[in-house]
Amino acid sequence: MNKQSKHDPDAALVRYITGFSWLLLVVFTVGSWFVYSDQFALSVLIGGVLVNVSFFLLKKDIGQLLHKVSEAGMAADAVSRTEKIRFFIKFYARLVVLGLLLILLVAKLPINMIGLSLGLATVMLSVILVVLSRGKIFYSEQSLRSV
Repeated sequence: MNKQSKHDPDAALVRYITGFSWLLLVVFTVGSWFVYSDQFALSVLIGGVLVNVSFFLLKKDIGQLLHKVSEAGMAADAVSRTEKIRFFIKFYARLVVLGLLLILLVAKLPINMIGLSLGLATVMLSVILVVLSRGKIFYSEQSLRSV
């Protein structure tokens, strides 16, 4: 599985998105600290760490789901149904925990909502920017290899 994922353009694209998201978080945090304030920078950092960790856990859960379904072979229907249910339970539980963490942080810390929103948007911005810039390169290489 590991050797296959090194040459898999989808896995490489996800790695670029993850790395770019963390880089974007650092740039946004440092930039907001210099330009705006410590509170704004802390809010960006908190939002960015929460969303990046959540994205990492989602990526891990999707990998486990695909691995278990591919191992099942002929019994994939039965396994995939239970694994899908488990995946969705974990997904929604993670959303609830993320929401509760955000409520707790907003109640206990002086959080700037715009900064928090900017931090929470780092993964989304990374997906958009990386797919627009690198996605075409990955998929054009893949189509050349298949010829």
